[in-house]
Amino acid sequence: MIEITPSIRIDENEIEEQFIRASGPGGQKVNKTESAAQLRYNARKSAALSDAVFIRLKALAGQRMTKDGVIVITANRFRTQDLNRQDAKDRLIALIREAAQPPKYRRPTKPSKGVKQRRLDSKRRRSDTKKTRRKVTGD
Repeated sequence: MIEITPSIRIDENEIEEQFIRASGPGGQKVNKTESAAQLRYNARKSAALSDAVFIRLKALAGQRMTKDGVIVITANRFRTQDLNRQDAKDRLIALIREAAQPPKYRRPTKPSKGVKQRRLDSKRRRSDTKKTRRKVTGD
């Protein structure tokens, strides 16, 4: 079991790992070893995530989530399978942890009458300053 938050625990069987060939440095070895890790997690079918968490996760994941609700994370930052596997898991955990936090409620506020009046006075003063810079017309 992978503990993400005290209330969210994911079974390791729900995460599917696959190794693919990675691009980047490594010389001839990079063409014959599969060191990049690709992690798949079906968030839609997971019992650990509530609907609200899934909706926030869908927005956060963006293109990393397929239409079927599967999150695909590819890690090829390191040259070894183990480090890439751990990196992909850490990124998935961080993504779900961020989605688990509900957004803060914003209380709508209005500017006070004094603030409105000061803003209008400042605009009026600026307008008067600019009026004095205009060309003088002969009347």
